[in-house]
Amino acid sequence: MAMLQMRDIIWGLLFLGCTAAIQVQITPAQGEISVGESKFFLCEVTGEAKDIDWYTPSGEKILHSMQDLSVSRSDEVTSSLTIYHANVDSAGIYKCVARDGEKEAQATVQVKIFQKITFQSAPSPQEFTEGDTADIVCNVVSSPPPTIIWKHKGSKIQASKDVRYKIMANGHLQIRGIKKTDEGMYTCEARVMARGEIDFKTMKVVVNVLPTIRARQFEVNATADIGSSALLACDADGFPDPVVTWTHNGAALEEGDKYSLNEDGSELIIKDVKKVDEGDYTCTATNKAGEKSQEVGLNVFVQPKITYLNNKTASEFDEEVILTCEASGDPTPTISWSSESTIFTEGEQSLDRNIVVYSHARVSSLTLKNVQFTYAGQYLCIASNSIGQDSQSVYLEVRYSPKILGRVASYTWEKNPANISCEVDAHPEANVVWFKDGSQLPSANTTNVKIYNMPTVSYLEITPESQIDFGNYNCTATNELGSESKEFILIPADVPSAPEIQQVESFSSTAMVEFKEPDSTGGVPLLKYRVEWRFPGKEWTHKEYSVEDGNTKILVTGLKPETAYEVKMSAINGKGEGESSAASSFKTKPVREPSAPKLEANLAEEGNSLRVTWIKQDDGGLPIIHYLVKYKAKHVPEWKPEIRVPSLSEHMTLNGLAWNTEYEVHVVAENQQGRSDPGVVSIKTAAQPTAIPGSAHGGSGLGTGAIVGILIVVFFLLLVGVDVTCYFLNKCGLLMCIAVNVCGKAGPGAKSKDIEEGKAAFTKDESKEPIVEVRTEEEHSPNQEVKTPTEPNETTPLTEADGKIVKDDNAKSETEVKNATTEVKTVPNEAPQANGNESRA
Repeated sequence: MAMLQMRDIIWGLLFLGCTAAIQVQITPAQGEISVGESKFFLCEVTGEAKDIDWYTPSGEKILHSMQDLSVSRSDEVTSSLTIYHANVDSAGIYKCVARDGEKEAQATVQVKIFQKITFQSAPSPQEFTEGDTADIVCNVVSSPPPTIIWKHKGSKIQASKDVRYKIMANGHLQIRGIKKTDEGMYTCEARVMARGEIDFKTMKVVVNVLPTIRARQFEVNATADIGSSALLACDADGFPDPVVTWTHNGAALEEGDKYSLNEDGSELIIKDVKKVDEGDYTCTATNKAGEKSQEVGLNVFVQPKITYLNNKTASEFDEEVILTCEASGDPTPTISWSSESTIFTEGEQSLDRNIVVYSHARVSSLTLKNVQFTYAGQYLCIASNSIGQDSQSVYLEVRYSPKILGRVASYTWEKNPANISCEVDAHPEANVVWFKDGSQLPSANTTNVKIYNMPTVSYLEITPESQIDFGNYNCTATNELGSESKEFILIPADVPSAPEIQQVESFSSTAMVEFKEPDSTGGVPLLKYRVEWRFPGKEWTHKEYSVEDGNTKILVTGLKPETAYEVKMSAINGKGEGESSAASSFKTKPVREPSAPKLEANLAEEGNSLRVTWIKQDDGGLPIIHYLVKYKAKHVPEWKPEIRVPSLSEHMTLNGLAWNTEYEVHVVAENQQGRSDPGVVSIKTAAQPTAIPGSAHGGSGLGTGAIVGILIVVFFLLLVGVDVTCYFLNKCGLLMCIAVNVCGKAGPGAKSKDIEEGKAAFTKDESKEPIVEVRTEEEHSPNQEVKTPTEPNETTPLTEADGKIVKDDNAKSETEVKNATTEVKTVPNEAPQANGNESRA
């Protein structure tokens, strides 16, 4: 036993001696590997080794290729161990053993596996709905477990200071009642204090806002059947911007022929609105946060439309006839009736209670009781509601027997035709027959009777030949419903009664006779009045004046001043002249100044020219020498220079006036006794034209300059010719002026007289105003006797019954003088002006 132990010791010493020759070393001596990482270890052998093997922490020999482990021997003394994608199970003590025969050596290495900071889930962006409890995800792992810090907008979130924030056990950040202001970038920071390791993730947090929607109008009104559109609109807010959709009666509305939507759907246009489109429409705003709806009501109104109305026929004396009118519309229309100027509405009736209106819903009836022929005609049905009205006419035809109208009495005289009118109102049209003393006209023995039948009137034309043709005539009208007769009488006409002179207003050379019309015209219209006047005890002078409706004044002219007269009147009709009135005496006034002329002003074609016409009144017993005319714009105080116009002139034209300006014109008549009060008239010129007609194209090839040059040359030659003519014939003009001033020749001396006789006159305007030229259209020779013209307001004689002109007896011996008309034109300021002391023809 002892020998055995000794042997073992010896062998052990021998073994130790042999093994000491092999040494093993692992590099690195220890290792830390992060999960998922790979690392290799090198086993180096000192001495010779046949085998170098690696063993797992569990004692299992590692073959050349194992899962996540790999062993490779690069030479005789080196072997490496590679750990791929380390995980927690890879941790432990790995052993490297080297052998060479009986020799063996080994070494171990402690491999530690740790988890570095790893963000497993930290998505960006993370979206939440406003008001919700938000859980911001940040899943991070490490070994040991990390410490999590949250930051918002660069500042650390301290949950202890804001109860809305909470950092969960899993590292998530919880925000209760998240707001839109909480939106932004958040940082999730992880730290491992043992290693001083730090890492972070930044993520965007989006807070979506639930839509809000509001109708612009909760009720929209539209009118149907007129091609109009209705706009329904809902304004929506939210985040992200919501999209608005529309539904009606549960069906979604889409863009098309009937509907139109704007880009975000907030506006819905309903085209060509019909009654069926009425109802509630739902607008819905939708985004990621949800949806919200609102209802909009569409009220569709319909304009009234009459749907039933028919013409009716009735007979006179029927108990009643009913006209019916039906109408549609929304709101329900109110129906009324009208006939001519009378309007009938529900519950109303005529004063005689024969016309009644009754309405129910959309139907109205107009009842006409005890039908009369006057009920015939058109009746208007009017349907009205708050958005419009419709109207249609219905015709009521009433059949009735004839009704005869017309003036019963007619007047005429023998040989003068007269018409008797028998006006017949009947339906159907009546047949008319005339009778005289029971015999139908015309008969074989009557050649002086003619009948003219019209649809509604029959004329009986009679030319009496003797007294037997006067008397009663019968008109009988007949249709299928009955007949009616009426007697007409033809009465012999008489001469009129005498008018009554009520007052005579005398002047110097005229007298105004005011009279009362005759009580009797003799049955036929008055044609003329005969006025007679005389010196007491002398022969009567007479003149006839035409009858004017409503005029009971006649002006007698040609009287002598301060003279006593008698005047009387009679009336004349077709039958002849009636008795004269009682004579009235009067005395004309002494010679005096004239009465003011009566004026009338009219715009000329130019628009800034005025034509002033005057009518001479009483001349004061002396001939009018001339008229004095002056004018001015109403807004200025100064009058234009006075213009002298010949006595025979009756009008003048003022040219070159200011546009759109009111002018006042005074005209004074002057005789040898003095001047009359001025006749006054005011008139406004036209507004200045805004457009000037352009020159015609394609006309003459001459330019404007050439035309102006030609006109200047022609004008100059005319001036020379006129001046030479004036020098030799009238002793005037530029040559005459040179002769008078240089050669000492005598100047003309008859110019002032010419002015007084009305041949011509010029007036110098010291203030650069237009010079007014007066031209007489007809002049009398200096030797011609000029009498006072006939008063212009006298009426012209009418013809007598035989067609001959009634003439004044005294008129045969008078010389007729035609009035000369005078035209006054303004001459531009640039025209040569006459010297204030000279007159030029």
